[in-house]
Amino acid sequence: MTPSRTPHVVFDRQGTGPQVSDDMTVEVALSLMAGARVDHLVLCDDDEQRTGVVTLAGLAALRDSTSYTDRLRLRDVLSLAG
Repeated sequence: MTPSRTPHVVFDRQGTGPQVSDDMTVEVALSLMAGARVDHLVLCDDDEQRTGVVTLAGLAALRDSTSYTDRLRLRDVLSLAG
């Protein structure tokens, strides 16, 4: 399966790597990625189903954009991409 890409999200239901809840804020996700030294996180919904993958580069670019707020959650990033 070839994942489709957007600037901030890679949709890949077979993603591997650190799994986090999609209600995490972008700021916390960036901090977690820096501490864990990973370049992506697998997002899961409340039912622990994988919903997508966010990348460090994508979130960093989003953080530097004019539309960024510190309340932006990872699920919001998915809906922006969808």
